[in-house]
Amino acid sequence: MTEPDAVYLSLKLAAQLFEKPLEALAADELRRVKNVAAKQHEIEALILQTPEAARVMLPEASIEACLKEIRGRYASEEDYHADLDRIGLDGAALRQAVLRDLRVEAVLEKVGAHAAAVSETEVEIFWFMHKERFRRVETRVLRHILVTVNDALPGSERDTARAAIEAIRARLLKNPERFAEQALKHSECPTAMHGGLLGAVPRGQLYAELEAAAFALAAGELSIVVESELGFHLLLCDAINEARTLSLAEARPTIREHLEQQRRGMCQKSWINALRRQAVADAA
Repeated sequence: MTEPDAVYLSLKLAAQLFEKPLEALAADELRRVKNVAAKQHEIEALILQTPEAARVMLPEASIEACLKEIRGRYASEEDYHADLDRIGLDGAALRQAVLRDLRVEAVLEKVGAHAAAVSETEVEIFWFMHKERFRRVETRVLRHILVTVNDALPGSERDTARAAIEAIRARLLKNPERFAEQALKHSECPTAMHGGLLGAVPRGQLYAELEAAAFALAAGELSIVVESELGFHLLLCDAINEARTLSLAEARPTIREHLEQQRRGMCQKSWINALRRQAVADAA
């Protein structure tokens, strides 16, 4: 395995397998990455020797887009080049490794395109056999206002914070449509910039006190003042999404994509296994 290929493969695998930079891997993780990289490089070498690989034409824009994406991970050009130096790559070597990687992906995409089409019957059977996968739990579309408590900060003492949020609630009881405006003006939660919108929230994501209040609300209802370790809260339930199972029509695109991806993978695996068998036969 040439050094640029080895480094690039190892970097990719460290991110894919452990979501870490290469230098942050523990000894056992690094061993696994090196073993997988060696096996993957062997397979890629076989792929790149095929007629399919010889016919691949990579647009310059695709190569540049990939290099740009890698560059975009760094805050500055200086950081980017320093990291390349640290891992033993320069711009030319990185480009070579990226080009090789994209060529392998392009070949596998062409091979996978020969997979048999997924029929409507197969989609329907999958839905009937796996309905539990398409079960959606109840969620509440919530908006939120937070007033924090800090007895060491004048104007943020507990009694002052309580009075402030009670005043906000009194205004909202008269004009609930002002919730987004009041959140923007008064909430100390990052959601203030979005009118207090928390989004569609399932059970288990909020503090216990907030969850109890949120899931007791009717659609359009404003909560009482709720206290948590963060401070005082108001919640508004914009809508209730009841627990349900997606219909076949709703699930069809997801199922089709899953089955097509699965079928492409099987087609690619079968093709690679044939390459490996042929390589063994040629070496005998």
